[in-house]
This record gives sequence, structure tokens and C-alpha cells, in this order.
Amino acid sequence: MNMTMEIEYLGYAAGLLTSFGLLPQAYRMIRTRQARDVSLSWAIATTIGVSLWFCYGLVKQSPSIITANGITLLQLCIILALKIRHG
Repeated sequence: MNMTMEIEYLGYAAGLLTSFGLLPQAYRMIRTRQARDVSLSWAIATTIGVSLWFCYGLVKQSPSIITANGITLLQLCIILALKIRHG
């Protein structure tokens, strides 16, 4: 296995762990329909930041960055929408 592939696997591992960290929060917000404990400024700033990371991954053509940030971005969009709707 070459070094580039090993680095991509490291990126996938890190990305999966951090991406799925938001899953319990999104699930709870969907289930309870409450979002008052989530900061709107945090949701906006984090969504913008992850969007930029996603774009960076596209430019660098890095599958691990694209995948991890795509998953995270989807969850953040759900959290942001719920915050706006139920906040």
C-alpha cells in the first residue's frame, strides 16, 4: 500500500468519527422538535466552515475530505433548518 492511500484511510477514519458526532444531536432535535439549546450563531458558522472544507476537498480532489464534510454538511443543514423552524 502506498503512502497516499494510507493518508486517505486516515482521513476517512477521522472524518467518519467527527461526522457521526453530530448524529445524536440531529436525531434528538428531529425526535423532540426542540432546538432551543443549540446556538444559531454556532449552527451558521459551523455550516459555513464545513461548506468551505467541502469545497476545499473538491478542489484538492480528496475523497476523504469530500465524503466526511459532505456527511457533516448534510447533518448541519438539518440541524440549522430545525433550529430556524423550532428554535
